[in-house]
Amino acid sequence: MSAFGGVEFDLDACEIDFLVSSANKCVEGVPGFGFALCRREALQSMQGLARTLSLDLFDQWQALESNGQFRFTPPTHTLLAFAQALDELESEGGIPARARRYQANHKACVAGMRSMGFREYVAQDLQGHIITSFLYPTADFDFNEFYDRLTEKGFVIYPGKVTKADCFRIGHIGHLFPEDTEALLGAIREVANDMNFSGEAA
Repeated sequence: MSAFGGVEFDLDACEIDFLVSSANKCVEGVPGFGFALCRREALQSMQGLARTLSLDLFDQWQALESNGQFRFTPPTHTLLAFAQALDELESEGGIPARARRYQANHKACVAGMRSMGFREYVAQDLQGHIITSFLYPTADFDFNEFYDRLTEKGFVIYPGKVTKADCFRIGHIGHLFPEDTEALLGAIREVANDMNFSGEAA
């Protein structure tokens, strides 16, 4: 979901029949609809098996094939934004170029956070360039205060409770560049000073 448009996929090598993603994330459109890339044979085998009306991919495909229309009112503004986002993706140099930009964001972020004593949750050899989890710097670290102080400075990060580990996440995707990452790192340094912690992870 998060990586489509920012990571190259070989669908044949992955041996998948369906890939589902959304209009935003690495494509850099706006939220509003999801889409599926489907092997035709696999999609045809799904006829009559959908458990819901609105998520019946086969029926929606048939409608688009027969009259070019959505079965329900389409999110036209989101579709137009998606078309623009695809043009911008192509102009940037496609997925390889966008991936390089995200990788540069990730590299700058990790280097800056390490310089402040923060440590990543995931081992370096397993890291991707979409989002990075960082461990809380101290046992008594107040994430809510950290989050609020960064928000006041114009930066929003992710809470990290996708595991039992005490961590938070920083995303590297969207219309962001290494200089944006450096601005975030500057704000984190200020907040760290204000909260009187240095990042030796607990």
